[in-house]
Amino acid sequence: MQKVDNIPIWGDPVDPGALSQIQTCARTAAYAAMMADHHKGYAVPIGGVVAYENAISPSGVGYDIACGNKAVRLNIPAAQVRADISRIMDSIWDSIAFGVGRKNDTRVDHPLFDDDAWSLPALKPLKQTARQQLGTVGSGNHYVDLFADELDRAWVGVHFGSRGLGHKTATYFLKAGGARDGMDVEPLVLPLGTPLGDDYLTAMHLAGRFAYAGRDWVCEEVARLLGAHILEEVHNHHNFAWQEQHYGQNWWVVRKGATPAFPGQRGFVGGSMGDISVILEGIESEESKVALHSTVHGAGRVMSRTEARGKISRRTGQVLKPGRISREMMNDWVRRAGVTLRGAGTDESPHAYKRLPDVLEHHAATIRILHTLTPIGVAMAGENEFDPYRD
Repeated sequence: MQKVDNIPIWGDPVDPGALSQIQTCARTAAYAAMMADHHKGYAVPIGGVVAYENAISPSGVGYDIACGNKAVRLNIPAAQVRADISRIMDSIWDSIAFGVGRKNDTRVDHPLFDDDAWSLPALKPLKQTARQQLGTVGSGNHYVDLFADELDRAWVGVHFGSRGLGHKTATYFLKAGGARDGMDVEPLVLPLGTPLGDDYLTAMHLAGRFAYAGRDWVCEEVARLLGAHILEEVHNHHNFAWQEQHYGQNWWVVRKGATPAFPGQRGFVGGSMGDISVILEGIESEESKVALHSTVHGAGRVMSRTEARGKISRRTGQVLKPGRISREMMNDWVRRAGVTLRGAGTDESPHAYKRLPDVLEHHAATIRILHTLTPIGVAMAGENEFDPYRD
């Protein structure tokens, strides 16, 4: 860990674009930090942790409100999954909806749809679409994975958020609050105790419930497809704001692509499709206090999507300019890793990401690894999917 302008930063090298963004954030915040998986985002860097006094930042929470990770351990051995992996992955691919704007073929009822928050002007027009999208995974870096742990036990891991509900909610409040367009702008900060700030807080919490319900449903559905029962679960999220006490102060802590990791709190952190993932827990240390008890949410990108896959027409899907990563390169990596892959574009290739063990090493003083999960099968949205739900 190093400090730049009194901002604690983990990871090496430090991304200059992300550094500039967190420095901008720090000017209007009570505290700021940046995790080792950091890279440039929209106004606030991915991996950014920014604390405010009685205020909240929709820019910091981002478009994919409460995006998060859930892992469940099943009552079957990983060897049973490997023995039938091709059929199992076909079943997951056919049963779970991946991609932009997709609806769930199964209607999922949930008590969250009875919440009074749906009467808010920002949320009322979104309720029907949210009903239809509950339990869908989306695109980008969102996935359904099958893993084996160090005891060869089978796990399911998922990563996605609040889908169109979160994106349109964020868009509404960013516009209403007068947020500036562009990457390198000051984040929008809304004072709490005002109608707009309080409505955003209510909407954020509802989108969070929606994201949790979706991940719950997908994990249960995959377990059903495997004829298995869930024995253990680890569920956590990022892209959210929590009211917490640090250094004797009550702050709203916004974690954009950063995971809460208080002492004893478990989290599931995923790597790329050809790398390990982990179950970890926070530990007590001076460094963990400096991080506001936060850690990484993933491995972190080393190249942009456009750099990785090339420039692609959103209208036709035609490649306008080749990228640095070919389909053959990606397939060779996952083949050598022993992973059965369904879907995925080259912008999600392991080449585009840091290695998760290297990233976690930067946070060794703040976390403990409980389980190492090796991927067996990975399912993601297919090639040429434009992802508006930014992580």
